Amino acid sequence: MSNRPIPLHEALASFDALWSPRIVTRVNDYDVRIAKVHGEHVWHAHDDTDEFFLVLDGELHIALREPDGERTVVLPKGSVFTVPRGTEHKPSAPSGAAILLFEPTGTPTVGDRHDEIPDHVDATTGHALGT
Repeated sequence: MSNRPIPLHEALASFDALWSPRIVTRVNDYDVRIAKVHGEHVWHAHDDTDEFFLVLDGELHIALREPDGERTVVLPKGSVFTVPRGTEHKPSAPSGAAILLFEPTGTPTVGDRHDEIPDHVDATTGHALGT
């Protein structure tokens, strides 16, 4: 990890891949990841960890399957939301967005349980920035 400040706009400009997060730094046992997103991700759940989202640009929608039914949370630029562990969710960005996520190092982007993974979704534990 870098011992210098990391301008997020430069980090985001360094890659084009969608739904393919880059690890910009680590905090204890957590990755700080950034991603460009557009269209739909996949329904998935992280059984043992919450998932934190910060919208850096654009608007992110997160569909949730909860005990009372499905709902969608809409996050405009500058908004944060945490999906509780075990909650099935499906992020999407109809007009595109840039997001920052906090997840334990090694957490798969498609969770522990997921629907079939479409070709446009990178099933990864995050890529190093610059790759």
